[in-house]
Amino acid sequence: MIQTDIIIVGAGPCGLFTVFEAGLLKLRCHLVDSLGQPGGQLTEIYPKKPIYDIPGFPSVLAGELVDNLMKQIEPFNPTFTLGERAESIEKVGEKMYRMTTSGGTLIEAPVVIIAAGLGCFEHRKPPIPNLVKFEATNDVAYVIRDPEVYRDKRVVLAGGGDSALDWTIFLADVASEVSLVHRRSSFRGALDSVEKVQELAEAGKVRLITEAQAVGLTGEDGLEEVVIKHKTEGEFKLATDHFIPLFGLSPKLGPIAEWGLSINKSAIEVDTRDYSTGVPGIFAIGDINTYPGKLKLILCGFHEGTLAVQSAFQYIYPDKKLSFKYTTVNGIQGLPANEAAAV
Repeated sequence: MIQTDIIIVGAGPCGLFTVFEAGLLKLRCHLVDSLGQPGGQLTEIYPKKPIYDIPGFPSVLAGELVDNLMKQIEPFNPTFTLGERAESIEKVGEKMYRMTTSGGTLIEAPVVIIAAGLGCFEHRKPPIPNLVKFEATNDVAYVIRDPEVYRDKRVVLAGGGDSALDWTIFLADVASEVSLVHRRSSFRGALDSVEKVQELAEAGKVRLITEAQAVGLTGEDGLEEVVIKHKTEGEFKLATDHFIPLFGLSPKLGPIAEWGLSINKSAIEVDTRDYSTGVPGIFAIGDINTYPGKLKLILCGFHEGTLAVQSAFQYIYPDKKLSFKYTTVNGIQGLPANEAAAV
C-alpha cells in the first residue's frame, strides 16, 4: 500500500509542476500514469517539437521541458507508478481515497488531482485500407518522436491543425522533400504557422496541396507512393518514403468517467476558484478539465495546479493557517527522503 498526501493522475507537464507547488507546502505526491515514463504527450508524441509559449523560454523542446520539470521537482522526492492506468477510486474514510490501478497497485491519499491530459486517447487515422501494412514497416506514423528518421527522405504529411503545420515547417530543413495535404483551402492552426508554411511553399521548399485527401498507399516491401484525390484535379500519386497523417487524437476519459464527476463532452467540469470538481478532495487540472473561457495551454495548466494545491492543503489541514510566501524569500526546501510516499 502506498500512502501519500496527493495522488496525481497523469505525469504530464501539468502533473509534474503540481508536484513542485505541492512540495512548497510540504505535501507529498505520488503520480500514476499509463505511459511508461513521465512527460505525457510531450514525451510520447512530440519530444523533439519546439514549444514557444513557456514563460522565460523563447523556445524549448518538449523533451527538454520534461527534463527540466523532473529536475525542478527532484527536491520533493515524488514517487511514481508508471505503465499502469488509474482504474478505480473509493472512499475509505472521512477524508481518504483508495485508488486501484490496472496493475493492482493500491494508493491512499486524502486528495486526488486529475491531470490526465486528454485521458485515454487514440490517434485518428485516415480511412485507407492498407494502413496496417505500412505501419508494420514504419513507413506510416502518427507521432514524430525523432525527426532524424526523416533526414534526407521524402515525406508526405496530412492534416490542417497545429501539429501538421509545425512539423511541416520543422521537416522542411530535415527531409529532402516535404508535401502537406489538407482537405480544405484554409487551416485551423495558428496564423503565424499558416503564413510560414505558405512562405515555404512559395519558396519551393514545401509542396502544399489543399482541397485534397490521401486515399491510398502503394508499395511492395515498403511505402513508395501516396494516392491523392484532389477536388478538381482528380487522383494522382506522390512518390514518398514516409506518410504522416496528423489528424489529432480521439480523447476518451476511460475509467475516470465512472468516478462520479460532472462530465461535459469528455472533460471534467470544475470550479475556477480552485479547480475542484464538486467531489470533496478531488481536483482536475490541464486539458482534462473544462470551464468557460478554458484554454488548453500548458501554462494555463501550471496556474490551475498552483491554485489546486493551495485548496488541497486547506482541505487536508483545515485547522492550519496557510501563509503564502514567495520562493524568492523562502527558497526551496525539499521534503526529506524518508518523508516520501512509502512504496
